[in-house]
Amino acid sequence: MQRLTQALDFQSQALLLRAERQRLIASNIANADTPGYQAREMDFANALRQATRTASGRELAVTHPAHAAGDLGPGEVPELLRARHSQDALDRNTVDLDRERASFADNSVKYEATLRFINGSVRSMLDAMKSANQG
Repeated sequence: MQRLTQALDFQSQALLLRAERQRLIASNIANADTPGYQAREMDFANALRQATRTASGRELAVTHPAHAAGDLGPGEVPELLRARHSQDALDRNTVDLDRERASFADNSVKYEATLRFINGSVRSMLDAMKSANQG
């Protein structure tokens, strides 16, 4: 049962981070015309590693006092990075709409895949718990 809980916990953490990344990308797109706006990005793999590390029993090595020690709680945001931009704009806005739209679509597909995986896992659990005479 613990393995099942760990697998679902991992997927739920991934789902929360995907939702936060989607919000971040949407914010970048919404501010594409805001002078001086600096596009933000999340290192998803690192954030997921950080969010699931404590749950797996391994502690994070804190290399800077400002870094979070442990997993991300509800409402906590992983460390955000400045997005790399391909060319400088006169208004110092660093949003690349083509890159942001592609990231938005990619993240949407991965969010949906994570949801499908969670739904499939729960469905499999429910089927396994049914007795043979229940159908």
